[in-house]
Amino acid sequence: MIQTTARVSAVHKERYELFSDGERFFGKLKTGVYINGDEPYPTAGDFVTILQNPAGDSIIIQTHPRKSFFSRQDPDPGGHREQAVAANFDTVFIMQSLNQDFNLQRLDRYLALAWQSGAVPVVVLTKADLIGDPSAHLRAAGSAAPGVDIIAVSAITGEGLADLEQYIQPGMTCVLLGSSGVGKSSLLNALAGEDLMAVNTIREDDGKGRHTTTHRQLVTLPNGAHIIDTPGMRELGLWDASDGLGEMFSDIEALLGSCRFSDCRHQTEPGCAVRAAMENGDLPPKRWERYVKLKREALYAENKAAAAHEKRARFKEISMWSKANKKGGGKP
Repeated sequence: MIQTTARVSAVHKERYELFSDGERFFGKLKTGVYINGDEPYPTAGDFVTILQNPAGDSIIIQTHPRKSFFSRQDPDPGGHREQAVAANFDTVFIMQSLNQDFNLQRLDRYLALAWQSGAVPVVVLTKADLIGDPSAHLRAAGSAAPGVDIIAVSAITGEGLADLEQYIQPGMTCVLLGSSGVGKSSLLNALAGEDLMAVNTIREDDGKGRHTTTHRQLVTLPNGAHIIDTPGMRELGLWDASDGLGEMFSDIEALLGSCRFSDCRHQTEPGCAVRAAMENGDLPPKRWERYVKLKREALYAENKAAAAHEKRARFKEISMWSKANKKGGGKP
């Protein structure tokens, strides 16, 4: 086998689709390195070191350091671990459709994790052909994402697609995030100029759709740009988003250190900078409410993550002790 570098284009449970030098093939994880070790599990967009096997599945032996990374809390019931979604991308297209899917609270979560990832977020409002004037939605999204580009597009008419071209230049990687039925696959097909992904219709009564994309997948456009399509995620549990929240709500966090009292709860205390900003109109109360809710959710997720990390460390310590004890024949 030859040791070389490849990039992960898709994740299929225990098998990984890889590509290198224009060639596509499959690989599996080296058990001793990943399952019994501490190497980060690869996800779509990751660069990995492999032992290439021309006669079968290659062996993945290392995940390279990531320049950007997006993860969420495991959506399974009782999930207390981090689930990798995508890696090594330049831009995050946060997608919401201009129908019943438009939801500022969900947009907040995507924005927080997009900023946390280390990439640049862009809010893409899809299905502009379904609404006469999207200006109200553009203003609402702009208030939730100050300083972030907000672009209304239509995969049917082509409206707004030219505005996305600066983010999908040759060699660049973009990840699509959004709920099922939001139009991620339709947008990808429109940008590629061909039907690369299957497209499902949505239910007209509530605007929701089925998961067209069932796994994380990296697609290469004709111009050499890469797009990572992800399964629709209606529920997005925060994992580690402290830095992302700080970036997203920098205006609020700047106020927190300006109160008269360092332990201000921002309720009835005199000299509260937060309440003063709300009273004079500089801080919309709804924005403050969303910040408090996300901060509480992020703190809860951090506590669960810390507990899960401690549990894994304790299990590993017991496992190492058990192996050492067996080698010693069980003698004290």
